[in-house]
Amino acid sequence: MTQRLPRLIVTSGEPAGIGPDLCLTIAARDWPCDVVVAADIELLKQRAQQLRLSIRLLPYVSSTVVPTHQPGTLRVLHVPTAAPVESGKLNVANARYVLNLLDAAAQGCLTGEFDAMVTAPVQKSVINDAGVPFSGHTEYLAERTGGSHPVMMLATDSLRVALVTTHLPLLDVSAAITDDTLTRVIRILDHDLRTRFDIAEPRLLVLGLNPHAGESGHLGREEIEVIEPTLNRLRAEGLRLIGPAPADTAFTPHMLQQADAVLAMFHDQGLPVIKYAGFGDCVNITLGLPIVRTSVDHGTALSLAGTGQADDSSLAAAMQIALRMTHAPSSQTIRPALPA
Repeated sequence: MTQRLPRLIVTSGEPAGIGPDLCLTIAARDWPCDVVVAADIELLKQRAQQLRLSIRLLPYVSSTVVPTHQPGTLRVLHVPTAAPVESGKLNVANARYVLNLLDAAAQGCLTGEFDAMVTAPVQKSVINDAGVPFSGHTEYLAERTGGSHPVMMLATDSLRVALVTTHLPLLDVSAAITDDTLTRVIRILDHDLRTRFDIAEPRLLVLGLNPHAGESGHLGREEIEVIEPTLNRLRAEGLRLIGPAPADTAFTPHMLQQADAVLAMFHDQGLPVIKYAGFGDCVNITLGLPIVRTSVDHGTALSLAGTGQADDSSLAAAMQIALRMTHAPSSQTIRPALPA
């Protein structure tokens, strides 16, 4: 029996940013799956003209037959914008449009219409300015899909970094690192590395919160009072955990050779390292959801929208990882973009 090809749904993100540009340029690539973009089809037509790209845009019609993507063609799940879009200029009237894209894609993944969701960047500020509390894709999609505790992980070909806390002010981080939270995150990270990445016995390198992992309590007691007891209890259950390790030496080659993923305590403890090491090829992955979701590692780049200077390598990498997470055949055979 022939295995059905996977179908990816790519949300085009903030309409004034580079998301629509990236969705158009990835359409020139050869993908071993069906690619559907959630966007306003008229917006894509206008942006294609602005970029001088010849892309055939077709309305997406749901079907049990999954075609292979044809380079130069893009199937579009049409979601209308509320107001006209000008490249590089935010408009709060279109904030709900961005959320409508996410809702449509998430619902399609929950019903099995789409096998994975890949997201272009959104502008958090304009969504909040429109009166909708929004801290990020991770938390929003968890609420929409019933993911009880989403875990953010960024990955390159050689490094994976997950977070215990995500978009929190530094002042609030210590109180948020509890036995319950740390246990949930470690269990989800271990589970998804096994099921999504086929790692039989994941080795997790867990960072401390404080400088030098607390220096035996002289630089903070979170390691002694919370992190170490939690790790010891989970080790006794069979999980392979290293740490708490000082963050300033954890990313050395010797330490990373012992780990399948690094678990950082807060956003700017781990992400600057992986973005420095692999910016442009780094992928944001949300673990702990009932669906596969990956994303780019960058923002909306408003100044680049409509200029033709946006780099689609991170979106392409996010699509490749999404295919691997769906255990798609031939996911390594993606070829570079065709000449424009």
